[in-house]
Amino acid sequence: MRKIFALTQEGLHRDRVLEAVKHEIRKYLKRERRRDLPEGADFLDFDCRCGATKETAEVVHLAALMGQLDAIAKEGGAQAYVEILAKPGVRRPRTDADRDHPAQSSDAPDDTAPDAEKPAD
Repeated sequence: MRKIFALTQEGLHRDRVLEAVKHEIRKYLKRERRRDLPEGADFLDFDCRCGATKETAEVVHLAALMGQLDAIAKEGGAQAYVEILAKPGVRRPRTDADRDHPAQSSDAPDDTAPDAEKPAD
């Protein structure tokens, strides 16, 4: 999806127009995620760019896309350029560095519960 969204529309409040733009983007993402995955892919990943114009669009993470739209609207922009391209993603196996968490470490004590107060004699 490569599209320039108008953030102002006569007769509508800017916030409602912005919510309609976000709804359309979420609807597109849901539709893309329903597609069959290509062979060897574990999930769909998305490359996103967002900006006031196509020339000023910056690469953003999918999770930060809606925040970027909010920032453009807050600055008073009349339009926003959004580019979302789906690509197959492959999960990488966890490494030992990923598993070096104290709760999963072999060095951690087995009894992690706090000591109960002992009754006084």
